[in-house]
Amino acid sequence: MSDFAITVEGLSKRYHIGEKRSSYKTLRETLTVPFQFKSLRSRFGSKNRHRSGGTSSPGSFWALKDISFGVKRGEVVGVIGRNGAGKSTLLKILSRITNPTEGHADIRGRVGSLLEVGTGFHPELTGRENIFLNGAILGMRRAEIERQFDEMVAFAEVEKFIDTPVKHYSTGLYLRLAFAVAAHLEPEILLIDEVLAVGDMRFQKKCLGKMEEVAAHGRTVLFVSHNLGAIKELCKSCLVLSNGRIDYQGPVGRGLMHYSQAVMANDDGEPSRKTVGWSETRIEGPNSENAGPLASSEHFSAISTLYLADTFDRVRLYCLIDDSSSNSVVHHFVDFDRINHRRLLAGHYQVRAEFPPLWLMPDVYTVHFKMIGVGASVEDARYHSERVILDVVDTAGQSVGNVRAVLIPPVKWSMNSELQNEQEKESLVAV
Repeated sequence: MSDFAITVEGLSKRYHIGEKRSSYKTLRETLTVPFQFKSLRSRFGSKNRHRSGGTSSPGSFWALKDISFGVKRGEVVGVIGRNGAGKSTLLKILSRITNPTEGHADIRGRVGSLLEVGTGFHPELTGRENIFLNGAILGMRRAEIERQFDEMVAFAEVEKFIDTPVKHYSTGLYLRLAFAVAAHLEPEILLIDEVLAVGDMRFQKKCLGKMEEVAAHGRTVLFVSHNLGAIKELCKSCLVLSNGRIDYQGPVGRGLMHYSQAVMANDDGEPSRKTVGWSETRIEGPNSENAGPLASSEHFSAISTLYLADTFDRVRLYCLIDDSSSNSVVHHFVDFDRINHRRLLAGHYQVRAEFPPLWLMPDVYTVHFKMIGVGASVEDARYHSERVILDVVDTAGQSVGNVRAVLIPPVKWSMNSELQNEQEKESLVAV
């Protein structure tokens, strides 16, 4: 038996842009219209449409181009990339929803997929009926479905509505039941696309915990998400897609850094250099110019280059840090007259913000600069820098698990007991 659950070789998918499809015909129309007449009508109709310029396709678009990779059994692989990079198209091909234009993908094992909210659900069927229908589609026996049924319903928290047609479900109920079915029916390969983009924080945390459990049982997971914190938490390796091609394949830490650099690059792969505004933002750690993962106890600096074409009388500089869920963690600013009493003249400036140890929870953060300035010829100019990744780990370089918090500062604990003697009265523990 092969060690690979998924093998993809030379996979490409092309879509035609602007192509008009002929309307669908009923069975009666197809049978009653003579073949010769249809052929002539098609031939002359095609010429007429060609004269009007309405049928020719102006071009084609390659959503995927020459993708090759392998996923071993029991491996959890993240797939990241900007919108339109080809992530969802890849999962649709692996799920056999659409066929590739070139290449092939071998899937070895029973596949469960959650690509959109309620994919595969029939709106007229109840939640109970859809669970059994989806299980049958996945190849599950009725006894297997019945064994997992109560657990799925409890996870989705839809006990009251399990016998209600799902067309009456809210989007949240739809998502919860769809994820419960995909995760509990014990597929050997699980394909998940942006399931954490919908739902409240409590449900997202619940999904992450379930996915960790699925991965711990040795099942193969291909996980597409823009939640970089979830990718870092669940995956050991990742794929970075860009313009339909694999831009990076390897360990997840380097992949996140590579993705951050790709976001700051233009379509030609060269660093973005604006005539006005910020460019070349980077993070420096205590021991290196290009910081990799930083311990939560380490200090660091955010550095960028600012170019101004005008003179500003008043300037306020910001340095902002957001977590992987886009929540603002640090929002620090300084007025230019606090660091320089002169006006800010046109030119290039290197801006550095030095941070002490912040004791942040391990997560994938983003850092960016902002400038708001007012000048004689410019009013309320606002410039934002690109975001750069700040990957924070704990002091031992390990993840702390599925814990949601902001800070893990060093804390001294004490316990006093009146029953102990004076020498043993106080116990201090430093964390």
